[in-house]
Amino acid sequence: MVYRILADLVVILHLVFIIFALFGGSLVLWRGYMLFVHIPAALWVTVLSFKGWICPLTPLENQLRQAAGGEGYPGGFVEHYIIPVIYPVGIHVGVQVLLGIAAVGINIVIYALVYYRYELRHGRWRE
Repeated sequence: MVYRILADLVVILHLVFIIFALFGGSLVLWRGYMLFVHIPAALWVTVLSFKGWICPLTPLENQLRQAAGGEGYPGGFVEHYIIPVIYPVGIHVGVQVLLGIAAVGINIVIYALVYYRYELRHGRWRE
């Protein structure tokens, strides 16, 4: 039971990390130091996508599920709603590269907005 809960927590952490890597740049508007946390996360997700690598959280989750002995039911919330978002059926390297390009595009837009707001706040564009 404990291993199944830990595995579910890893899946939730995985999803939160993906969301942070995609949209965490907007947190820079709230706290500037988030730039130093978000940039490495965004780069990590991008490299994983472009290289077709597996995130280290995936084997950890699999190990925890094996340690749980497959107990539990297959129709749980985490398995039904979160896992298909993180591990889509039929994903291949080409799709992962497209996802990486989308991640880069999203972050470019977010950081352009962050830069624009920074410039407006500091009056660099005032006459």
